[in-house]
Amino acid sequence: MKLSARNQLAGTVKEVRKGAAIANVVVDVGGQRIVSSITVEAADELGLAEGSDVTIIVKASDVILATA
Repeated sequence: MKLSARNQLAGTVKEVRKGAAIANVVVDVGGQRIVSSITVEAADELGLAEGSDVTIIVKASDVILATA
């Protein structure tokens, strides 16, 4: 699949926590933990499980940076 989005991160699913309607998918990207909230239906359709290889695609209208 080709996408115009440039913010793509390859990772591995570490955990899928399913609720009544929302699944929180924990993905390891180079030692960093990213959590995505998607519908349970989408998680099931994608066949997400621990160890699945995924690509995270980030689309945001704003990105905020902070310094200490």
